Amino acid sequence: MKKISIVVPCFNEEENVVPMADAIREEFKKNLSSYEYEIIFIDNDSKDNTRELIRELCKSDKGIKGIFNAKNFGQFNSPYYGMLQSTGDATVLMAADFQDPVEMIPKYVKAWEEGYKIAIGIKKSSQENKIMYHLRSLYYKTIKKLSEVEQIEHFTGFGLYDKAFINVMRNLDDPVPFLRGIVAELGFRRKEIPYEQPQRRAGITSNNLYRLYDAAMLSVTAYTKVGLRLATFAGVILSGISMIIAIIYLILKLLYWDRFPAGMAPILIGMLFLGSIQIFFIGIIGEYVLSISQRVMKRPLVVEEERINWEMDKEV
Repeated sequence: MKKISIVVPCFNEEENVVPMADAIREEFKKNLSSYEYEIIFIDNDSKDNTRELIRELCKSDKGIKGIFNAKNFGQFNSPYYGMLQSTGDATVLMAADFQDPVEMIPKYVKAWEEGYKIAIGIKKSSQENKIMYHLRSLYYKTIKKLSEVEQIEHFTGFGLYDKAFINVMRNLDDPVPFLRGIVAELGFRRKEIPYEQPQRRAGITSNNLYRLYDAAMLSVTAYTKVGLRLATFAGVILSGISMIIAIIYLILKLLYWDRFPAGMAPILIGMLFLGSIQIFFIGIIGEYVLSISQRVMKRPLVVEEERINWEMDKEV
């Protein structure tokens, strides 16, 4: 019997973990009865009752496993690490808040059985905030134009991955993994399945502007050179413009020395403009340096505090 692993990252999801486990098991009972399931809840240092609920689930069902991180290791490392721990013939990654519909799992498995090593969900519409959806659309289109590597629009990581691709992920040894980019850059032949993203079932999302910015900058620094190239070109162009203005200013002052006041206003405006440009590009370069630094330090993806129901698994 083939095994399908379901990896569910959690952070303060006490209202969702039990219904999610029940929904996944019901889906296997109805539509995937010929497959064995392995449900892995990886908790990213929740502050609510999520861990106790996962312990209860693991106690009642040996097919459910838990991994508890020692601290919060971020929105990318924890799901990625959970996928690396899976032991199934294929692994499905999905969110705990029901915004990734469990009804998609049989569709992914069907595509996998047809020969696709990767089957992913593409959001064609969303019940989330319309402004956020359009901002995401703008981001995807922008990064797609800037990147030298293929970028997949409206793809969150929700999908099924064959164990062959999971092994590729294991061999990458990337301390700052960006799954969406890895799938596009290194993935096997894939099938893209459209779906409508529902609203969060319960609880409050942990995503905020800073987390979205973090995701955007990770994709920019990992898959584009545009920030560095833009800084170089802007430096050359602005230097040229500044030199031309300075020469014109000097000529006018020499020709009309008694009628052409220098004044402080243009000097201050010029200084503020050039200073702001410099600070902006120093920030961009800093993001690239930070990305390089994180990769060079080779820190672990996650440090585990506890794992449950892995005793009988010889592969771990």
